[in-house]
Amino acid sequence: MKSSKLVIVPTFNEMENIQDLIVEVMALPEDFDLLVIDDNSPDGTSNLVMQLQETYSERLSLIVRKGKLGLGTAYLEGFAYALKEGYEYIFEMDADFSHNPQDLSVLYTAAVKGNHDLVIGSRYVSGVNVVNWPMGRVLMSFFASKYVQFITGIPIKDTTAGFVCYHRKVLESIQLDKVKFIGYAFQIEMKFTAWKMGFDILEVPIIFTDRTRGTSKMSKHIFREAILGVIYMKVKSIFVKPKRVNQI
Repeated sequence: MKSSKLVIVPTFNEMENIQDLIVEVMALPEDFDLLVIDDNSPDGTSNLVMQLQETYSERLSLIVRKGKLGLGTAYLEGFAYALKEGYEYIFEMDADFSHNPQDLSVLYTAAVKGNHDLVIGSRYVSGVNVVNWPMGRVLMSFFASKYVQFITGIPIKDTTAGFVCYHRKVLESIQLDKVKFIGYAFQIEMKFTAWKMGFDILEVPIIFTDRTRGTSKMSKHIFREAILGVIYMKVKSIFVKPKRVNQI
């Protein structure tokens, strides 16, 4: 029987992490399916995933793209796949173990039992739950979310979080082809749009642990996009209120 749950994991040069991540997700009792979207990693990440498909042929899928096209575009491609295949709960997750695979169960349980439309694995809803980050990066991330809250009024404490569970009706309602941003601002834009549309959103506390293998994909360009993108989103929302696609 096909799972109702799909975990989307974008990758670029995650050879050191992807096998362990896949094995851990596949071992969870909720029977999550997993979609890896690889941006043609030169380290052979996609080849390793293809080898693992021999073991998890019914539950592990792979999309290989032509190159680095941005985090947001990877998730949008994953969302389209999830909706086409009929998944009810769609998850975003990093490949580097900064998100604990065990917490997928926490997000799923919160979504189902609480009947929430969007559940966020939050670093900041109960203090600052970040491990192994330099203090400068912790402060930058924490105050970036405070900045987003201040500019937009959104009642979410971790607006840049990349560990998320969507009910399919959220993704069906958002005009995904109109999503503007591809970096960290993508995460903000999706949450902001869902909030403005009136969906039920819950933050659950998680512990975020910095990667121990591989290299971070964060860049100044991505951070700058997020800072400027927030202003764009707020101004646009004043003149154009987001409407659900299926609204008449």
